[in-house]
Amino acid sequence: MDALVEEAAKKAAVAWIAVGGRPPTLAWCAWLDGSFLVVTGEGEQAIPGLAEAASAEVSLRGDHGGRIVTFPADVTNLSPSDEAWAELVPQLAGKRLNGRGGAEDLARAWSERCVVSRLTPAGASADLPDDAQAAPPRPTPATRIPRRPFRLHKVRGATRKR
Repeated sequence: MDALVEEAAKKAAVAWIAVGGRPPTLAWCAWLDGSFLVVTGEGEQAIPGLAEAASAEVSLRGDHGGRIVTFPADVTNLSPSDEAWAELVPQLAGKRLNGRGGAEDLARAWSERCVVSRLTPAGASADLPDDAQAAPPRPTPATRIPRRPFRLHKVRGATRKR
C-alpha cells in the first residue's frame, strides 16, 4: 500500500468517492483494518451506485483542506453474517457522530436497512493534476436571480454640489 494513502487515510474522517463515472460525493468514513468503511442507505448518506460497484475512486484532503491523494479502491459489501462485520461494524458505529442510540443499536439498524461497504486501496495513488480541476456548479432548482440589494437609507450620489 502507498505510504501517502495510508497516512492520509488514518487522519481522514471524510472522503470524496467517485463511482462509475459520476461526480465524486463527499462521505463520512472510518479507516479500519486497512480499508475505509462507508455506510449508505436509509437514514444514512447516499452515494449513488456504491452498493452495486466493484470499484471506486477515493480522494482525500490534507490538513490544509486541499486534495493530497486520489487512489482506486476495490469495493466489497459486508454482510451481517461475515466475521468482518462482527469485528469492524461495532468500531465503525462507535466512530459515528450524532448516531441514534448506542453502537449496538446503530449496528443493528445498519444490518436491517443499510449497506456497509469496504473500500480497500487497489494500486498506487494517481498523480495530482497540474490545473485547478474547477468545474462549473451543477444545475439545481434552488438557484434564483438575485434582486437588488436592500438599502436601509438612501445612498446619495458620489458627486454632490457644495
